[in-house]
Amino acid sequence: MRAGETRVDPNASVPAYSWYALGVLVLVYVLNFVDRQILSILANDIKADLGVDDAFLGFLYGTAFAIFYALFGIPLGKLADSWHRVRLMTIGLGLWSVMTALSGFSKNAAMLSGARVGVGIGEATASPSAYSLISDWFPARLRATALAIYSSGLYVGGGISLVIGGLIVENWNQAYPDGGPLGLAGWQAAFIAVGLPGILLAVWVLTLKEPVRGLIDGMPSEPVERPFRGFFEELLQIIPPFTFLGAARRSPAALAVNVASFVGFFFAAWLLTVLLDSGQGFIMGAIASGLPFLDFPISDQWFLLAVGYYAIFSWASALRSRDAETFALTWGSPAFLCTILGYGTVAFLSYATSYWGAPYGERVFEISKSELGLLLGAPAAVTGFLGVVIGGRVADWLFTKMPAGRLFVVMFGLLAPVPVVWVMFTTDDRTVFLMMAAIAQLFASSALGAAAATSQSLVLPRMRGVATATFFLATTLVGLALGPYLAGLVSAKADGDLGLGMLSLLWIAPIGVVLLLVALKLVPAAQERVVAMGAGGGNPVRA
Repeated sequence: MRAGETRVDPNASVPAYSWYALGVLVLVYVLNFVDRQILSILANDIKADLGVDDAFLGFLYGTAFAIFYALFGIPLGKLADSWHRVRLMTIGLGLWSVMTALSGFSKNAAMLSGARVGVGIGEATASPSAYSLISDWFPARLRATALAIYSSGLYVGGGISLVIGGLIVENWNQAYPDGGPLGLAGWQAAFIAVGLPGILLAVWVLTLKEPVRGLIDGMPSEPVERPFRGFFEELLQIIPPFTFLGAARRSPAALAVNVASFVGFFFAAWLLTVLLDSGQGFIMGAIASGLPFLDFPISDQWFLLAVGYYAIFSWASALRSRDAETFALTWGSPAFLCTILGYGTVAFLSYATSYWGAPYGERVFEISKSELGLLLGAPAAVTGFLGVVIGGRVADWLFTKMPAGRLFVVMFGLLAPVPVVWVMFTTDDRTVFLMMAAIAQLFASSALGAAAATSQSLVLPRMRGVATATFFLATTLVGLALGPYLAGLVSAKADGDLGLGMLSLLWIAPIGVVLLLVALKLVPAAQERVVAMGAGGGNPVRA
């Protein structure tokens, strides 16, 4: 322990400043999801203006954002473990706000996809920084509650985005039926309007105080002398073609495995493109027009997903040789993997439901955008907030009864929405549709705080940023990158039948159940191992 520092009593009352700081982080996360989720209420207008289909809309919301959010989340998670987390979040907030505003100036699908990539990179700073900060502001007994309150911003922001987006688009289009200033359509004005306030919020975030890392758990960490070194090392390990150099430095065998995985992932991308008749896509088409030798018949969806999966495989392989402890407690831990993948199946269905709800309501029930914002967005914000907070409190209570108790809340968040989603996308009654949307949000949101707190309990304090980034890999690469796109793809193949697209996703539930049952069995022993390692100063372990 460093001079002048004393261990924080874990049973002491939480300082008021911790709750204030948590409130600021909630505002950041609200804006995070306003900027991310507003695409839902704008989807039908974008489809009409840019001439795209539901598969592209699912790709735009999910994969174009998710892959870069996931890839940059790894090095940024490492930076959150070693650098000033408040400054990191400030920079990221400014970046994604600017890129959201720039989305409003997009004239074609490729430009809009590029802007979404920028939003994904900026937003990748938020949760690794926030989860690590919250873990140093709140003791273990309240950590799931604090994380759940922070996570409520996801649902509040998602709901508010529908209200704000619907009002802006409808009023703009009424005022400027032939196009407004600079030729902007309503959906473009909405992007600009929600992007600019983030720059002001970034200034507020910069005023927060940086807590001592690990002090509240009695394991304070010394400041890292060269914090950006680890960030750049992670960046080089995860971006092709530098990944080949990193593998070659480890051993010829590592290089052979790396190259084989590269070929395998891209062969799978080509095969999925052919089997699902996905088409080449706007991004691959733009690349081929400038670089004809890269004219491959691979869709944007499966190309970016192959890049993402290959990059994560390469990074995890490098982590195993560079930081055996962190690898052993994350990628090398079946308890950790089953926990994050189990929650990934929750995200698979919940992301698709929240995204496609507004376009479905507008098409099937002919609800106006302003009505959708109030009738779909506002209730979703309330029920999402209630679900995540109540779920967090129940998870904390179950944790006092059994080490893996929080996972029962994750299981509930997976199974309870299934019949609700079925009714939501099959009913002919508008009121029933709106009620089911709110209930689905309530049930699914209960799982997030419980899953996040469980994953944090399986690593040492110095690993929390990387563990959070790895946790969100499952959320993004399993949930966000697949759920919305697959629903959109089925809809596109079925002449725009979004109901069929959503029902086609329900097969994910049995897979999630198996993963969570395995996690329930393995988590207690994994938590005991972490406590023993922490008490011993982090003894070396085998990966």
